[in-house]
Amino acid sequence: MSGVILVVEDEHELLEALDYSLQREGYQTRRATTGQDALEAARVDPMPDLILLGLMLPDLSGIEVCRRLKQDDKTK
Repeated sequence: MSGVILVVEDEHELLEALDYSLQREGYQTRRATTGQDALEAARVDPMPDLILLGLMLPDLSGIEVCRRLKQDDKTK
């Protein structure tokens, strides 16, 4: 069974390319285009095994998303 990867990117073409490539390799993917969506998607079961996180998102920076994920008991 493959792992779950959360891909967080606001550039549509890059998000599509990453999602396509990961699925071709057998991974299950989730996608988010904003920091807030990423925080919500990271808490959905099954929890992601890996998060590919863009730094420049429209609402929160990737660094802020990472900080919040580390502070959350469920996602740290």
